[in-house]
Amino acid sequence: MLIIISGLHFPLQASANLETFEDTLNQLSAKKLPIKLKIIEQIIKSKNPRTEFILSSILDGRVFYIKGKNSVLFANKENNKYITKSLLNDEPLGIFTKRQLKKVSINNKIRKKIKQALAVLYLRHTDESVRLKAVKDTYNSINKSIIDEIELLIKTEKSEDIIDAMHIAINIYLLEDSSSINRIKAIENLEGSLDTKVKILLTKLKDTDIDKNVRIAAEQALLSIKSRTEIFNKLEVVFFGVSFGSVLILAAIGLAITFGVMGVINMAHGELIMLGAYTTYVVQLVMPSYIELSVLVAIPMAFIVSGSVGILIQRGVIRHLHGRPLETLLATFGVSLVLQQAVRTVFTPLNRAVQTPDWMSGALEINGILSLTWNRLYIIMFCLIVFAALVLVLKKTSLGLQVRAVSQDRNMARAMGVRSNWVDAMTFGLGSGVAGIAGVALSQLTNVGPNLGQSYIIDSFMVVVFGGVGNIWGTLISGFSLGIINKFLEPWAGAVLAKVLILVFIILFIQKRPRGLFPQKGRSAGG
Repeated sequence: MLIIISGLHFPLQASANLETFEDTLNQLSAKKLPIKLKIIEQIIKSKNPRTEFILSSILDGRVFYIKGKNSVLFANKENNKYITKSLLNDEPLGIFTKRQLKKVSINNKIRKKIKQALAVLYLRHTDESVRLKAVKDTYNSINKSIIDEIELLIKTEKSEDIIDAMHIAINIYLLEDSSSINRIKAIENLEGSLDTKVKILLTKLKDTDIDKNVRIAAEQALLSIKSRTEIFNKLEVVFFGVSFGSVLILAAIGLAITFGVMGVINMAHGELIMLGAYTTYVVQLVMPSYIELSVLVAIPMAFIVSGSVGILIQRGVIRHLHGRPLETLLATFGVSLVLQQAVRTVFTPLNRAVQTPDWMSGALEINGILSLTWNRLYIIMFCLIVFAALVLVLKKTSLGLQVRAVSQDRNMARAMGVRSNWVDAMTFGLGSGVAGIAGVALSQLTNVGPNLGQSYIIDSFMVVVFGGVGNIWGTLISGFSLGIINKFLEPWAGAVLAKVLILVFIILFIQKRPRGLFPQKGRSAGG
């Protein structure tokens, strides 16, 4: 009997505690702000599992009380009605009008108290990313109680990134210490930090601190931070240059194949890129519930669509103009206009936005200065994968062998039984398919429109000419080189002038090396 009574005691006690906590919450309906502040302090001390949700809801202005009853609840506004639920267990409490409810108002003092309490709660969160963000958020509103909490948690923290952030928080707090020795020590500890808040506080100390030694230490720390910042800024420019170069390579590598093997100046290459981008858009329309997989599905689809169109162009137009490059230029320019108009007719002239999957969103944060966006990282990796696959096709397959034979000596290849017309069609289809894949990548960086390809056709030709006509390794190196050079020129020359300067550089370069960085070998190349 005693055991049964003891077993009943705990549920009854829990129920009583819950009712007491609910009574405490209902007191938030009080009009006087000092009373509300005391209630907030009681909620914080309660360590109730719902404390984080309640405090954040108050901060967001979603906690109301029913007029006349003073019952506090959570309310979400929808179409001039308030959908309510219990703050304690999410139990639906019905729909109310604006006249029936009144918001629990708070002032800056209460708001600050809630933010500090949430900061402490987030410091103990199970999610590592939430804890890291919580530590960094303390930089702007640090106090003794938060530092005490951090010093307690740092002993058990496993993440090195969070431990480093905690040390920064402790040293930021010591920057306002009354002891000059402690301030100087904190400055020395923060010398390598690239956090914006640290830079602001050190600048303030350099300008206003009463101790000369502190001012000197702050100035030295700022110089060190400036030096590191410049290094990481340059690394960021290199990253953007490599990512832009990856796009150029994807756009140009198909052109390098067709130009090198067939000698065709294909002005419709940009439209083949555009078709790949529109294929991605259509794939997402067909499978709206599978956006995460849509890009992966779009890659082979874009290759098939653009490759098929490329083969049609080759069989319908280009094969009749073999050996007449200027006429192929005019003919493919006409084809590009037809493709643009066809897309305008089907999709309208308006740009279309392609959704970016979650796994390509966000950025990899290296430090306070350098962060690498995932979409660009994936495009760089994708570029290298496509390039490796293309090298394998050209080096390890019978098609690749025939393509290399035709590109080096078309007449000898024919004499050896190679069907050069078939090779031309397959080569043009392969180059066009790769252009379609480039369109998939571009759809993740910009809006998809009828003029998308026109933005990259000139750049593609520059990459091919600079690297060496028909040499895909030259295309790889020239693409990365021109991408990086372009991004270093843009900050001081502007985007348009940077392209002009690169064009001038290529013109001067081909005066010395007319066949590019890596000239093609063989009779057809003139070697």
